[in-house]
Amino acid sequence: MAVAVCAVTDLPVGKHKEFDVGGETVIVYHLEDGFYATQNRCTHLFMPLKKGKLVDGCKIQCPFHRAQFDVRTGEVACWANFPPGVQLLNVVRGEKALKTYSTNVVDGMVYVEAG
Repeated sequence: MAVAVCAVTDLPVGKHKEFDVGGETVIVYHLEDGFYATQNRCTHLFMPLKKGKLVDGCKIQCPFHRAQFDVRTGEVACWANFPPGVQLLNVVRGEKALKTYSTNVVDGMVYVEAG
């Protein structure tokens, strides 16, 4: 089931915002090539990504340990590397991609596929 989350004009290119989609909190990103959606929590220590920043045009960087994920695929671009020493925890918390959600634009509204 697709859920309308916002109007296209509500989310400028290069920005992202948190929405509730079918009981799950997701982040919707507006990139140059369209809209994408991922889970809200970083897979490293499950910290929220809503305050993360977009880097290189398509990656969300976790504001806590700087893990980066390609929001188009969810794949890890760079695993947690800050502060120094966090790499010791990475032995236990191996790399894991973000869950992604299908998006669609219909009549100027952005829809995210729930579940």
